[in-house]
Amino acid sequence: MFPIFYSDEFLNHDTGHFHPENAGRLTAVTTYLRSLPWAHQLDWRSPTPVTQQGDRLTEAVYAIHPERYVAAMETLALQGGGRVDPDTVLSSKSVDAAMLAVSAWLDGVDVVRQTGQPAFVLSRPPGHHALPTQGMGFCLLSNVAIAAHYALKQPGIERVGILDWDVHHGNGTQASVETNPQIAFCSLHESPQYPGTGASGERGFHNNVLNLPLPAGSSLQDYQVRFEDKILPFFQQFQPDLLLVSAGYDANYDDPLANLSLRPKDYGILTDYALQLTHRIVFGLEGGYDYRALSESVAATIERCLPVY
Repeated sequence: MFPIFYSDEFLNHDTGHFHPENAGRLTAVTTYLRSLPWAHQLDWRSPTPVTQQGDRLTEAVYAIHPERYVAAMETLALQGGGRVDPDTVLSSKSVDAAMLAVSAWLDGVDVVRQTGQPAFVLSRPPGHHALPTQGMGFCLLSNVAIAAHYALKQPGIERVGILDWDVHHGNGTQASVETNPQIAFCSLHESPQYPGTGASGERGFHNNVLNLPLPAGSSLQDYQVRFEDKILPFFQQFQPDLLLVSAGYDANYDDPLANLSLRPKDYGILTDYALQLTHRIVFGLEGGYDYRALSESVAATIERCLPVY
C-alpha cells in the first residue's frame, strides 16, 4: 500500500476563489486518485495532529524559521488574515494548515526512513518559496527544508538530497539549505520566470547546489538530457540516504502560470529517474494550477511507485 499523507484541514487555508493556489487543487487530486483502477493500493493517512507533535514540530520549524516570524503569522491569522506579500494570502486558518503540512512532511520522512519505500505528502500551502523570515510565492513555511533538517537528526540519515522539479526556482529551499554540506539541492525551473533566482552559476557553499534553468517551451526531451547529464551524476556523487522531491506540476503545457511543455505522463518518467537514485523518497506537492493536468501528473508519479510495493 502506497502511503499518502492528506487531511481535509488543508482545505481551510483560504486564499480566495480566484487565487490560483486554492483548495480546489487538492479536491481535484483526491477525487481523481480515488477514481483510478489502482485506488485500492493507496493508503490514505492523516498527518499527526499538531497538538500531538509537541516539541518535535516546533523544533523542526524553528530550525528554519525564527520564532518571531511564526508568531507574526499567528498574530495576522488571529486578526482574520491578510497578505504577507502581493501573491501570498494568509487566512484565519492558514497557520494551522501550514503547521499540519509540516507535520505531514515529518510523518513522510519517518515512514520512508522506516520502510525504505516512497510516500507522497498531498498538502498545502506549498513551501519552496518561503524564506526564513518572509512568506512569498503562495508559501508560508519551507516544508521541504524543514523536513530535510529534521531527517538529518534521525538515525541512519547522514545526507539528504532535495530535487525540485516545480517550474519555479525553489529560492526559499535553497536559501535554507545551501550552507549545509549534508544537504544537496537541485532545481529545474523555467527562466526567466518568477522569482528571478536560480542562476546556473549558484553552486551553494559546499558545491551542493545544482540549478538548471530551462527556456520557455522546454519539453520532456530537454528534461531527460538534464537528468542524464547533470542530475543523476550530481546525486550519485552525493549519495543521499533520503531524497525529498518538491513535486510541483506547473511545468505542464496546460498550466496557466508558466510556459514549459511537459505532459502529465512525463512526470512518470521524471519519477523513474528519481527512483534510480533511491526508493527512499518523500514526494511533496508544490505548484500545479490546472486541475486536470495536476491530478493526472500526481497520479503519474504515484503509479510509477506502485511496483515497489
